[in-house]
Amino acid sequence: MITQDLQPYFSTPAEPPIIFLGLPTVVRATAQTTNGAFGLIEHLTMRPGFASPYHTHRLEDEGFYVLEGQVAFVCDGKWAVAGPGTFVFGPRNIPHGFKVEGDAPVRMLLLCAPGGFEQFVVEMSQPGHEPLPHVAAKYQIDVHGPLPKRTSTSV
Repeated sequence: MITQDLQPYFSTPAEPPIIFLGLPTVVRATAQTTNGAFGLIEHLTMRPGFASPYHTHRLEDEGFYVLEGQVAFVCDGKWAVAGPGTFVFGPRNIPHGFKVEGDAPVRMLLLCAPGGFEQFVVEMSQPGHEPLPHVAAKYQIDVHGPLPKRTSTSV
């Protein structure tokens, strides 16, 4: 008989948010709950003008699915604007980031594969955490600074 340690897992709308980079965020799935396959994070409300740092993941690929609002993404210096229903893929080892556009807040899912990045999110939400560059380095994320100047958009 084969035994399996991995069990079905459910995340519900009642999950309490944590605060990551000033944003209410829910970790929907972790490496632990997906047998290492992926982590799933939901940014519940990203305020207009919010921008991530320009950064590069060394361990995982990152996918973004815009649920509400409008987001400008930059990947390897190229900008594209994404609205509801748009999926954006940011491969590992390629610098990327995003900025909330318009007057409305954004709600977005973030999928990282393999799992592990969600632990960075959790650690950064803890009171008294180390500065962003130190925590990012622990998770092999290179923080390059602010987003590059926007030259044009497509999509």
